[in-house]
Amino acid sequence: MKLSCLQENLNRGLNIVGRAVAARSTLPITQNILISAEESRLKLAATNLEMATTCWVGAKVKKEGSITVPARLLIDFVSSLPNDLIEINLPAGSRSLELKCGHFQARINGIDAADFPPIPEIGDGPTTSIAAPSLKEGIAHVAFAAATEESRPVLTGINTEFDGDQLNLVAADGFRLAVHKTTLGSPVKEKLTVIIPARVLNELNRLIGDQEEPVEITVNAQKSQILFRLKDAQLVSQLLQGSFPNYSQVIPESYTTRAVVDIAEFMRVAKISSVFARDASGIVRLVITPGAELTPGKVTVSAQAEEVGDNVGEIDALIDGEEAKIAFNVKYLSDVLSVLEQSQVALEVTTPSSPGTLRPIGVDNYVHVIMPMFVQW
Repeated sequence: MKLSCLQENLNRGLNIVGRAVAARSTLPITQNILISAEESRLKLAATNLEMATTCWVGAKVKKEGSITVPARLLIDFVSSLPNDLIEINLPAGSRSLELKCGHFQARINGIDAADFPPIPEIGDGPTTSIAAPSLKEGIAHVAFAAATEESRPVLTGINTEFDGDQLNLVAADGFRLAVHKTTLGSPVKEKLTVIIPARVLNELNRLIGDQEEPVEITVNAQKSQILFRLKDAQLVSQLLQGSFPNYSQVIPESYTTRAVVDIAEFMRVAKISSVFARDASGIVRLVITPGAELTPGKVTVSAQAEEVGDNVGEIDALIDGEEAKIAFNVKYLSDVLSVLEQSQVALEVTTPSSPGTLRPIGVDNYVHVIMPMFVQW
């Protein structure tokens, strides 16, 4: 193998695949990156056996070949080099990769590419595409609500429904539920539901970056793996097996009180209350009070920690319905407010023991449900 490429391009490619490298593994080679010179480009690949990322970097290939080398060592070395041309050479019959850039050179001992786990080829199942910004928005709106504990594995994933030209992304962790709907670029012939690990979609969101080209999505015929094909990279992941809870029955169908508030103000008052709430199990109390004829309604947000103290904050609101009270975990409230791009959000509640619902004003493709905290009023 013999080739040359720019340090900037190689560094970017290594950062793309580096996140798929196994942190700890019983298979040492999964802590390596596969480097393969083919035709007029350099292929980089990494896998932790659950997820595999492949990236292509423009290069001048003089001789084809492949090797795997320790990921952390290669990434750290290349990122430290000057922005210049890197010459890469793997002598015939050798397992030591030689790199030279300006006044710097190194030899990195590797493992034969034949021992690297094969990257799954997926091309025999349903395929669709979606605009990159739409997919990024959908992931950002739901991924944070997925469970992080493995006690119920399906809840660590995003329930992904392909239905005609609709894509529904759903996440829940038992305390909150996020549902985002968006439009596919090309419709699917049959309805398809799969559960994608949330950490995989978070990684995909990072890979998409500011890409404008559509993302192509393929699910294999066995519904065990999914492929996301981007402009210069692709990501393959195992799918979670199991049944996602029936989330539609968790979404309240009606409300007795609806408060429309400014998101930035709501965020500020929640953040201030969180200072006291952290010593009180994260609980903040919300009291929604309708206005009189000439005065606006208001939402009062408070937190009280017996040993520390308490605080109260108020924001103006457009209230529809009667006075209401509800308590939330302030983290769950802040999490959803921080991902909304709109200027206003509607908070819908019924009783202090019923879920509260947040819907951004101006769009109808997102709903977020938070389970209440039980407190003494």
